[in-house]
Amino acid sequence: MTEQHLAGAEQYHILLVEDDDGDALLVEELLHDTDLPHTLARCRTAAEARTALLAGPVDCVLLDLHLPDASGVDTVQAVQTDTPAAIIVLTGLDDARAGVDSLAAGAQDYLIKGKVEPDLMQRAVRYAVQRKQAERANAALQIGRLRAEENARLERGLLPEPLLSSASVRASSRYYPGRAQALLGGDFLDVVQTEDGQVHAIIGDVSGHGPDAAALGVCLRIAWRALTLGGHRDRQLLHLLEQIHTAERAVSDLFTTCTLITLEPDAATLTLHLAGHHEPLLLTPDGAQEVSAGHGVALGIAPGLGKWPRTTLELPRRGALIAYTDGLVEGYAGNTGHRLGVDGLLSIVGSVTTADPDAHLDRLIAETRTLNADRHTDDLAVLRLDWNLDAHIPVAAAGNAV
Repeated sequence: MTEQHLAGAEQYHILLVEDDDGDALLVEELLHDTDLPHTLARCRTAAEARTALLAGPVDCVLLDLHLPDASGVDTVQAVQTDTPAAIIVLTGLDDARAGVDSLAAGAQDYLIKGKVEPDLMQRAVRYAVQRKQAERANAALQIGRLRAEENARLERGLLPEPLLSSASVRASSRYYPGRAQALLGGDFLDVVQTEDGQVHAIIGDVSGHGPDAAALGVCLRIAWRALTLGGHRDRQLLHLLEQIHTAERAVSDLFTTCTLITLEPDAATLTLHLAGHHEPLLLTPDGAQEVSAGHGVALGIAPGLGKWPRTTLELPRRGALIAYTDGLVEGYAGNTGHRLGVDGLLSIVGSVTTADPDAHLDRLIAETRTLNADRHTDDLAVLRLDWNLDAHIPVAAAGNAV
């Protein structure tokens, strides 16, 4: 239906597609004798009808099945691809079967010429338009369901369940797509623990949005998990991920920033490799600060030439690390006109006092999104790793206990 109908104003824009002047006059008189508020335009061929449908809003098409350039059910198919309008087919007395076939082809109703009274014409137009509106609403609902299912499948690929068995380390994460009802973007994260007790994590951001970025993000996340569990580490792992990135990306200008994290409870150390990604935040009882770490180039920028320095930190007995994609800091800081940035993020982190990691992430993200007020629409992923080394059982001791 047109915007007028959606706004509640009843005015039907009707297009008559009829090459016979006598039949056209009869339809015009029938419509005149109804109480239906309408405007009427006429075309003589299917080609003219397609042009008219593209030129302006039409609520209902009264379509003769036998035109100079189209005939039978093909006439319906020739017209309906160019319009969201309802279609009522006009058939002859000896051609009623064609009307039924037209319904199967997508028409909303059919009328037999010479057997139509004004009341029937009025009801047919109203009901056809309502049915078309219902069909479009159902189609939109189905698209929404399919999109939700697709997002759910992508989310399972981008945000898997952590493989984490340590009682001394806890992982929490959040993900928000940048646009409402949009496909998930290329942000991804994962956490696994290997047999030596080390906890490995990755957070990454494929440039761009949509299915290409999301598919590449899923591919890299799965590859990282498999390679990490297979024993690959550090720069070697990043080289392998870059090879996969280059082979799997849909277009040559896609690149990926990421951070590799290795937490070793036995040694009380944490190792970082940054590939074009910003530094994470370290939370301790003394407060929050940005980690100072070496940088390397993003994956896919200069394939085969990347150098990713290793940064190792000594861990406090209790603390947390927050790694995030740039959607968390590139939003605006209220009405200042400036981006939030790391300093703004640290200020928010310091103001959130809850000790629960999940609640902390929820409040942190809520604050940043409120300040931004939807003015920046990048995807946002956050990974928080909490540890308590006082509760840690060394791998050797655990093995002896078994």
